[in-house]
Amino acid sequence: AMYVRQPGARLTLLYSHGNAADLGQMYELFVELSSHLNVNLMGYDYSGYGQSSGKPSEQNTYADIEAAYRCLIETYGASEENIILYGQSVGSGPTLDLASRLPHLRAVVLHSPISSGLRVMYPVKHTYWFDIYKNIDKVALVKCPVLVIHGTADDVVDCSHGRALWELSKVKYEPLWVKGGNHCNLELYPEYIKHLKKFITAIEKSPPLKDDSPESSGPSDLETGSESMESSRKSTDVRDKSRSSTDHRRSTDRREKPRSSIDRKDKGRKSVDHPDKPRASVDQSDKPRKSIDRSVYSYMHSVCFTV
Repeated sequence: AMYVRQPGARLTLLYSHGNAADLGQMYELFVELSSHLNVNLMGYDYSGYGQSSGKPSEQNTYADIEAAYRCLIETYGASEENIILYGQSVGSGPTLDLASRLPHLRAVVLHSPISSGLRVMYPVKHTYWFDIYKNIDKVALVKCPVLVIHGTADDVVDCSHGRALWELSKVKYEPLWVKGGNHCNLELYPEYIKHLKKFITAIEKSPPLKDDSPESSGPSDLETGSESMESSRKSTDVRDKSRSSTDHRRSTDRREKPRSSIDRKDKGRKSVDHPDKPRASVDQSDKPRKSIDRSVYSYMHSVCFTV
């Protein structure tokens, strides 16, 4: 992990990066974000990424962000009330998992997020047991303000993922839909840093969430210039039923360049270490699927780690 200290900063950003990245690639961006947003920033590598030991898997990323969060609290003296979780692409998985368990978290930023691993591949309308990173089911549990940033021309994770997560957020902040933005270039658009600074300023001016019912007290206090954050909507944004309308737009199945050492959990397969070798079409076998073949789970898991 790396920690960027910004003198005088009151907030700390815990950044979970996307799949095709590590701290070496993210270093300059982290330094720039810390300076421009006036925040302390911690970035970390998932298990099996960069110099981190272990292997990539969904559960390991949950343990990784938990370790980074504990480090902020115990080593750097940060408090839950002053931490903002930032998740990019697959990083939205560990970000929302942790955010759903922290009642006094200050805020969440979802950058080109996925609604779930399976939904990146198929336009399914329901959540299945074998899916991974079930963000669509966790976002409504987040009690703090949520900012969603997504490119309208994203050909890796369709913009509908970001819109679905924003719609289901309890405490919505004005989203940023970057016109023409793709999956990996949103930082190049001027409105990206401008909107982030606006968000950070609004968060700094708003009081930290308290008690066990923050969803009822936060929205109206966040002023963003002449605009105020949307109030949480009762029964509209929190759905316990099957989400039949969440994934009405078709998700794409196009992927970034693959990453090495992919852990295929539950199947005990050897890790894949051939970045340029195309994957076999596991999903398109002719044999009938009983209940859902576990090979689909393994394939979906590997695809998610190439998003």
